[in-house]
Amino acid sequence: MSDIDVSAIDLVSPDLYRDGVPHERFTELRAEGAVHRHRPVEVLPGQGEVTFWSVVRHAEVQAANRDWETFTATESVTVAPSPAERQGHMLVSMDPPDHTRLRRLITAGFTPRMIQRLEEHVTARTERILDDVPADGRCDFVRDIAYLLPMHVIADIVGIPEEDRPWIFERTDITLRALDPASPLTLDDQRNAQIDLFTYAQQLTERKRAEPADDVWTLIAQAEIPTEDGSLTRLEGLELEMFFIILTIAGSETTRNALSQGLMALLERPEAVARLRAEPGLWHTATEEVIRWASPVLFFGRTATRDVELGGRHIAAGDRVVLWYPSANRDERAFEDPFRFDIGREPNPHVSFGGGGPHYCLGANLAKLEVQVLLSTLLRRFDVEATAPAAWAGGGPVHNVGVSIDHLPVALRAR
Repeated sequence: MSDIDVSAIDLVSPDLYRDGVPHERFTELRAEGAVHRHRPVEVLPGQGEVTFWSVVRHAEVQAANRDWETFTATESVTVAPSPAERQGHMLVSMDPPDHTRLRRLITAGFTPRMIQRLEEHVTARTERILDDVPADGRCDFVRDIAYLLPMHVIADIVGIPEEDRPWIFERTDITLRALDPASPLTLDDQRNAQIDLFTYAQQLTERKRAEPADDVWTLIAQAEIPTEDGSLTRLEGLELEMFFIILTIAGSETTRNALSQGLMALLERPEAVARLRAEPGLWHTATEEVIRWASPVLFFGRTATRDVELGGRHIAAGDRVVLWYPSANRDERAFEDPFRFDIGREPNPHVSFGGGGPHYCLGANLAKLEVQVLLSTLLRRFDVEATAPAAWAGGGPVHNVGVSIDHLPVALRAR
């Protein structure tokens, strides 16, 4: 045990995340225990204070993540619970059986034929994006490459017309950036951007139902499954619109973050780049390590439904609980030498996609595919050099992906 004052560590302070995830703070907390009572804090101005339990060790994060009956997501996955009228409308903030029904409907859109085509989409988009790199090879890896791939892949799969994409991408960006206290954007900007995305989702659904196309959104909009009483059900209204928000935000921001941090880690280790070029079969384990290292989802919030013991602490029914994934992914109890970036690491039981259970990320395989294809193609086609330090952005736990690399200037030289 160390002499640190656990109560003095404010994991919600935006200042703690200006240069990335504060791994040194999480390391100190893990040394003191698996679960800690966080003092009352206000996450967003005007929303009041909230007190919660911080879960920082791997075993306890994984256990709570899988036990949806004890740790419910329905009150929201952010630090503070959402107002009652906003609860339970998104896939990530549902529990079975509602979660099971919605997930089955959404999964119906990812048919075997669609899954087989995913790699073609990712590979084609990657080559196209890299072909568009300026002739002198100087670009911002985040904005010009890592940001574009997951956004375009999601748009390809969903069936968003090319001409609509800049408008969609801009509003998705505003939705996240407006929550950062350092951003000039306001909460009104965020609400307007979300309204635009909701309206677009409604129009897209109407168009796909009237004029079916060969894309996932057509299949999701039309998918029907039997309920327990034998009747058929399908996604309607708010459920579809909220899933559109999840796809455009969660399906893009997390992958962009993993790609950017993954490239940074590789550029700092030229021996790893040389090894991957010599042994391309290592890309599977390297991809898992990139995702562990980046931990692009900062946390998920839960509410205890009953009194329970977790990590030696008594958590009462109704208490908020926050699961810190970057901390779990650097836990010395789960990973040998966790602060070593090891492209051959096996086993690698990271919890970046939620650690199992019904809330395991629906897009995990797509994210892994995008990370592997883009980074492997980039290093096959180019020698890459960082031309300036990376710039971080984010206000910490203002939302679940509350810290990321905003800019990473690089120079690419064709091999």
